[in-house]
Amino acid sequence: MRFSVVVVFFLCCCYSAEENKPIQTFVIPHSHMDVGWVYTIQESMHAYAANVYTTVTEELSKAADRRFIAVEQEFFRLWWDTVATDSHKKQVRQLVKEGRLEFIIGGQVMHDEAVTDLDDEILQMTEGHGFLYETFGVRPQFSWHVDPFGASATTPVLFALAGFNAHLISRIDYDLKDAMQKNKKLQFVWRGSPSLKEKHQIFTHTMDQFSYCTPSQLPFSNSSGFYWNGVAMFPDPPKNGVYPNMSLPVTKETVQAYAKTMVENIKQRAAWFRTNHVLWPWGCDKQFYNSSVQFNNMDPLMKYINQNSKEFGVTVQYATLSEYFQAIYQSDLVWELRGSEDFLPYSTEPHQAWTGFYASRNVLKGVARQASSQLQAAETLFTRYRISFPDGPVAKDWALDKLRALRWAVSEVQHHDGITGTESPTVADMYLQHLMQASMGVDELLAALFLLPHNLNIPSILGSRSHRKGVHQALEQHVIAYNPLAWNTTTIINVTVTFPTAAVFDDDGQPVPAQIQKSAHSSVTYDLFIMVELGGLQHRKYLIKFSEKLCSGRSKCGRTYKAKGVLFERRNIRDWLKTGRRLLPVLNECYKLMFDQDTNLLHSITNLQGKMTVRMTQDFWEYHTNGDVKAGPISDNYIFSANGSAVRAYKAVEMEIIPGKIVTEIRQHFYREESDKDYTYSITTRVPECFGSRLQCHRLEQTYSLGPLHLNTEVILRTSSSLKNNRTLYTDDNGYQMMQRTYRNFTNNTLARNYFPMVRAAYIEDDCSRLVLVSDRAHGVSSQANGQLEVMLHRRLWNNLPWNLGYNLTLNDSSVIKPTLWMMLGSISATSKLYQREAIELQHRPVIMPIDQPQRPWQVEKPRGRSPVRSVVLPPNLHLLSLSIPGWNYSSDHDVHLSHIHSGKDLHSEPDYDRVLLRIMHLFEEGEDPELSKPVTINLKDVLQGIGEVEVLEERSLTGTWNITSLQRWKWRTADTLETNNKRCWSCGDEAFTVTISPKEIRTFFIHFASRNF
Repeated sequence: MRFSVVVVFFLCCCYSAEENKPIQTFVIPHSHMDVGWVYTIQESMHAYAANVYTTVTEELSKAADRRFIAVEQEFFRLWWDTVATDSHKKQVRQLVKEGRLEFIIGGQVMHDEAVTDLDDEILQMTEGHGFLYETFGVRPQFSWHVDPFGASATTPVLFALAGFNAHLISRIDYDLKDAMQKNKKLQFVWRGSPSLKEKHQIFTHTMDQFSYCTPSQLPFSNSSGFYWNGVAMFPDPPKNGVYPNMSLPVTKETVQAYAKTMVENIKQRAAWFRTNHVLWPWGCDKQFYNSSVQFNNMDPLMKYINQNSKEFGVTVQYATLSEYFQAIYQSDLVWELRGSEDFLPYSTEPHQAWTGFYASRNVLKGVARQASSQLQAAETLFTRYRISFPDGPVAKDWALDKLRALRWAVSEVQHHDGITGTESPTVADMYLQHLMQASMGVDELLAALFLLPHNLNIPSILGSRSHRKGVHQALEQHVIAYNPLAWNTTTIINVTVTFPTAAVFDDDGQPVPAQIQKSAHSSVTYDLFIMVELGGLQHRKYLIKFSEKLCSGRSKCGRTYKAKGVLFERRNIRDWLKTGRRLLPVLNECYKLMFDQDTNLLHSITNLQGKMTVRMTQDFWEYHTNGDVKAGPISDNYIFSANGSAVRAYKAVEMEIIPGKIVTEIRQHFYREESDKDYTYSITTRVPECFGSRLQCHRLEQTYSLGPLHLNTEVILRTSSSLKNNRTLYTDDNGYQMMQRTYRNFTNNTLARNYFPMVRAAYIEDDCSRLVLVSDRAHGVSSQANGQLEVMLHRRLWNNLPWNLGYNLTLNDSSVIKPTLWMMLGSISATSKLYQREAIELQHRPVIMPIDQPQRPWQVEKPRGRSPVRSVVLPPNLHLLSLSIPGWNYSSDHDVHLSHIHSGKDLHSEPDYDRVLLRIMHLFEEGEDPELSKPVTINLKDVLQGIGEVEVLEERSLTGTWNITSLQRWKWRTADTLETNNKRCWSCGDEAFTVTISPKEIRTFFIHFASRNF
């Protein structure tokens, strides 16, 4: 107690001394440049973005005290590659070297924090950081996350892993920010991971109520303040340079009024922080496209304030973000700690909960995640190919171009107005076009890697082929399945075919268990389910032999089961007078699912291993929303605001059950009206029938179909159970860690403020059981009643708010969507071992590539001397997060790289095709599982021997730009400041290449493999 009194006295003395000093103001020039949102990338580059970097470069070079921070790399890289002259590039290099032009965050975009996946956040940061380090030798050390809609606890962990010294956020709940301002708690040290604790904590600054924009209201003018270049014009910049809403120039007549306004704002802000340093962001959206008029007005204003600093009690200086944080760090205060809580969800007003975007533009969210998954598969496959066949016929520069195009597209859509679904339809189409074009290019790459002979002495995967003559043969097709994960897997793949009968054989000619049935969503195709066994990072070829006739005999049918469905009578809700009388069981080794023939809905699930039965139903409900701002709060791309509780979205249900030997499929069709011919919603549940096989039986795969929706409806999948969860649920932060979400009551908008983002997983639980859902894309989730878990899947909205109409942000989304969730039910201990790996296996399902069309059989000369690809397998609690060839060419020795950059020589370099980037992540939290939560020691040389011989291993920071041994992050003082041992051992033994990975660690390495000669 005495110690605390001394501390308080000491701090009070410090404060009184500080109060006598003038407030030191750091004026930070910046332009918030959305990589999308209302205008496309091309439109923004033409209208203003290119001019930002051109004019900033020219203006900074005119005066040594001027500064600027550059945030999103996509616009800068486009300018650098397509607009900047040699003179501009020379100026930029000098400005960066002097620290006057500073790159902040350094990723391709300012990524969203609610609905982005860990894989993609790391990707977009790595892409931006690789460019900056190769080009300028700089490594961003501060963030500027001023616009994402809420703040995740994963983001500060990733920034710490990337070597950042401080983090900056802005958008948090309005009422929480008010309280933090009043109590001077906008700055704190954030320990985002409960397992990593102080090892990866980071100082965090929360923007005050003015956020990242300069206060625009001037008491002496109708024009905006401090925006002397006005407002950007689209589609073309004005030829005369006169823009709308340009601020009054700073003159002898206006300088005093400007100074008074600026000083008053600085003092208002200073009262909310503990030191006498004020961060004063100068800029806003689309600013500094005419930097000359900006600086030529701010220069005399700042000079005037500094000349009268004694009178004003304020000094002002241009600054970069690092200069501001350096001053805060040197104040040497003891900072309050924040644990692993996040700042989600986010509200700006009592009726404006920004929880709608968790589900906006479901199609875009799905395509973005599919592209990310495809990219990871192609990266691993190309890496294996390069190491094994460095002189193979797949051109390395062509292959890297294909990968870089998809890296760019996947990175771009992580923007906080991209994957969020909060952009205009034109911009959403742009993202989709970029993703699909790049994905097509990577499809070409995958085909080449699979099909081309790896060198002249080894035939292709198809061998030598010629048609058999004189014999009528049934058609056949070849399919390749590739497992992109470093775990062995036995799973079911689905190939859509046009024939009613098929037999499947592996590459040894052995029959493979399969099942064929009519497709769920087409009357002219069939679903062929094939049970495949694949090693880690391994692919296999399968032969499918088709027949128009029903097969007869084991030899022709192989091991394929032809499944037929049983259709149950449509049931109308109004007839649900007596239910639960006729229950129909569907069983496998893990579960007994009971379906109620009186309703055609799920009735209960019994976990057979745990001998627990949970009453459970699943169906579709919808929230109705208001489209007229005069009638009350509205929903839009961002905001969810329902008119009341959800109502049933259907009046009748039809069910078909298709018993099988590989899977049993339950198809439930939900009709909006009793008389409707076509259903509006459906649930297709696949229960794996894995008796006697290695197939996992705990996974219930569900695919849904929804749409088109009626206008101003938001549709949820509601799972109602007998679990007593007290409306508490758990959702993931970006697929990295789970967050407990306790139901809270608010004066207004309680329903919407209890919605949370689900990127990969969500679950509810009681003392006995846990119900888990894992997802193939982001959704909004909530538990609005005891035992309920509802997932918002789709939204279609229109409103007459002028701002939304002006920017076309009304979300009139008429698409039909088909998302997938996997469901598990079991004890807490059993599901804890499973759900994280299940979420990854859903994200990274085997790549299925048909390599020809059904055709007459080939006379195939089997490839000679071709051994199967060796598998790469990690322990079950470690995940291969990345295995790629980035291509960035820089020395691992920082001093050597800087000397090369500053030498003045031609800096254009060929890509480095030999450096491999490897990331491994521990999936479990401390204490989550008695065994799987333990640190894991592996020998990377042994683990990767299936790829090649590891020759050099070097640990790096998350994005690869720091050698981990030279990374010394700032140590911020906290009440429990501890001396932490951040040394990484190549494990705790003497053996080379041995690494110990602790719970929730992500370890990043550069690897060089020994060259192979053929």
